[in-house]
Amino acid sequence: MDDYDYALPPDRIAQRPLKARDASRLLVLDRMSETSRDTRFADLADFLTPEDLLVVNDTRVFPARLLARGEGGGRLEFLLTRPADADDPERATGTEWWALARPARRAHSGRRLPLPAPGGIDAVVEVLESGEAGARRIRLDVPGDPWAWISANGHVPLPPYIQRPDEPDDRERYQTVYARRRGAVAAPTAGLHFTTQLLRALERRGIRLATLTLHVGPGTFRPVVAERIEDHRVEGEWYEVPAEAAEALARTRASGGRIVAVGTTTVRALESAASVWGSTATTVGAARPVSGWTDLTIVPGHVFRLVDALVTNFHLPRSSLLLLVAAFAGRERILGAYRYAVEVGYRFYSYGDAMLIV
Repeated sequence: MDDYDYALPPDRIAQRPLKARDASRLLVLDRMSETSRDTRFADLADFLTPEDLLVVNDTRVFPARLLARGEGGGRLEFLLTRPADADDPERATGTEWWALARPARRAHSGRRLPLPAPGGIDAVVEVLESGEAGARRIRLDVPGDPWAWISANGHVPLPPYIQRPDEPDDRERYQTVYARRRGAVAAPTAGLHFTTQLLRALERRGIRLATLTLHVGPGTFRPVVAERIEDHRVEGEWYEVPAEAAEALARTRASGGRIVAVGTTTVRALESAASVWGSTATTVGAARPVSGWTDLTIVPGHVFRLVDALVTNFHLPRSSLLLLVAAFAGRERILGAYRYAVEVGYRFYSYGDAMLIV
């Protein structure tokens, strides 16, 4: 993992988004010619063709951070990571969850902690079971519908490198314009740059759009602690590639067009589906809907079966996401592009600028 580290000045980490989503900078990196070009995200269409298929992740971030009150007025935080009563968050009741507790030592089994709500009836979180690495299975005892209560009283789960509390604007800006299916605790941040106007402009130029879902979990922010790449596994996340997307993917591959993945989460979903489809992934009508949990860990050496181009943000050093983009474009090429981006002032991470790898 020492080979996947780089130096980043703290002032390069974007703490807030730009006012206009598509005003971010875009670094276009060509894997074949090893050239790069600086442009604006609003000009993305200039690098795509009518044969291309843009694939996006329509997961929707929900306000998954709950603040509980401990004895003596101390605060405990619970980050809801996945429902305990269903695989797909959309089918869950919202009552029982697996959550990350902080500080975990104060969230032992059997504790019932109040969840203050502004101007209303306090709700309660009950710790049912302890898991590994601070995980707790919890039950929410709240008035009315649990999902509605979470939506009204939860906090946006901003990444830990954003050194500020969440603000009202984050509810809209830490969300893609095409977010539809709730269940993510982190945004598929490459998609944050798109506007409805840009999507319409791409459509007018004949660039098609396909939608899949991967509910992003907290593992996306965790650094790789293993010394050797092959000893690391990404935490499982629920994904679905519907029939419409499967057919569009197969038709694009058969016609010779490019499959352009928007974000590393889309890449994981696509490559997970390809492993299920096998050789049928390139056959029109043979690719079928697929859903389930994936812990696919993409590292250098991975053979990409579906993804031809990638829209992505700049990622943390020593992270699984950096390994993925290095697998796609090459370690030296990616680290060189990152060094250049630091030198010329690109903004990094979730609210930062973007890269197109072709």
